[in-house]
Amino acid sequence: MGIAEAMTEARKRGLDLVEVNPAANPPVCKILNYGKYVYTLNKKEKDTRKNSAATKLKELNFHMNIDEHDYGVKMRHAEEFMWKGMKVKLTLKFRGREMMHQDIGMNLIRRMRADLAGIGIADTEPKLIGKSINLMLSPLPARKRVRKFSHEDEPAQEEESHDSPPENGS
Repeated sequence: MGIAEAMTEARKRGLDLVEVNPAANPPVCKILNYGKYVYTLNKKEKDTRKNSAATKLKELNFHMNIDEHDYGVKMRHAEEFMWKGMKVKLTLKFRGREMMHQDIGMNLIRRMRADLAGIGIADTEPKLIGKSINLMLSPLPARKRVRKFSHEDEPAQEEESHDSPPENGS
């Protein structure tokens, strides 16, 4: 179909003539609503960007003598990042003479890996690099993730059953 013929057909239908593939010989065109076409292209691009969130990296730093409460807070943060699909890098740093107790640090980093096993998987074994041990974790697929430290996304359940009957005032 010629260009003039295609343009009159598009005007008759109240639509636009859009060039889909200019590299083809002859160029490929379609008669469609241009606004809707642009919207669907933008939506596809946005979905593609949304699915690439796993490329984001968050780093959490620890020390060997971390308190239990601080450990729990850091684990909640790591869990939250992986719940959102981000990779997490755990770094355990040694200070001064702590380098003599690398086995304690290695046990701690293995404990972290075990605690986060429900939501992420280690890319490699923990490695000692300089004065720190590094561990990289990638999130599991969304349907396989299980939280251990926080339950924010789950709906709050109200107490419906009471042990004692309600008082009527009589």
